[in-house]
Amino acid sequence: MKRSALLVGAVVVLVGLAAGLASAWWAGGHETIAEAAAARLPDEVPAFFRRGGRHLAHFAVDPDRWKNKNAQLLRRAEEGNHFLDLEDLDGRQPPATNRFDYMKLVYTELKKDPNKVGLLPYSIVENYERLMVAFYDHRKAPASEAVPMAALVAGGNLAHYTGDAAMPLHTTRDYDGRVQPDGTVKQKGIHAKLDGFPEKNKITPEEVCRGLEARPIDDVWAHVNRFIAESHTHVGRCYEFDAAGAFDTPTNESRAFVLARCRAGAQLTLDLWYTAWVKSANLPGHW
Repeated sequence: MKRSALLVGAVVVLVGLAAGLASAWWAGGHETIAEAAAARLPDEVPAFFRRGGRHLAHFAVDPDRWKNKNAQLLRRAEEGNHFLDLEDLDGRQPPATNRFDYMKLVYTELKKDPNKVGLLPYSIVENYERLMVAFYDHRKAPASEAVPMAALVAGGNLAHYTGDAAMPLHTTRDYDGRVQPDGTVKQKGIHAKLDGFPEKNKITPEEVCRGLEARPIDDVWAHVNRFIAESHTHVGRCYEFDAAGAFDTPTNESRAFVLARCRAGAQLTLDLWYTAWVKSANLPGHW
């Protein structure tokens, strides 16, 4: 059902929310995916969030800003949040409890560095839960001027990691080339080619969002891990397109492939945003 435009005036003063889609811009693909997802939010989601596409897009790039080379502690803490090298799990499933149990598993049983294997599912679900809490606060204090800002930041940050999950090279140790028996790396540079493809080839938020509909998720943890596993199945196709030069000189097929991955990221983002709103209705009090 339609929600009233409660607090629109206050929120506009705070964050300058604007309806509609901006022209596409690119920072690792995340802005386009976030803005596309915002365009398809159903009316039951609060108006400040539905109209916040440009702000969600800005906040979707924050996790890359946190990797600034002079933010040494933050950069180190952030670096593993963007990927999951599924081959390095040796068939294990990340535990659904928390990232610390996962880090213990990787360190003690697999004898690997969790920051090198990756922590992507935790980044997604933790930020989903931050958004769910912010939506709960909005339900309890709809006149608050601070809560909409908190929700937009949490939602935008979440969109960064869902965008990462849709990029197949964020699910593999072969993220930027494949090591050959002689130690050389074949197809090095593929990552940057795929990351830059949407901007260079003018994939727009309007095109990404077309026909998407929000779907509630029952088990968020399981859904996110299935999504990452499905994204991993496209790694080989990425290398085939690159070997054929189809990222450098796009074909209809390579453009359709990248568009489909952007749409998958937007769908996951949209579904998690919507689920966070739905499930916030049944959260217990914080204290």
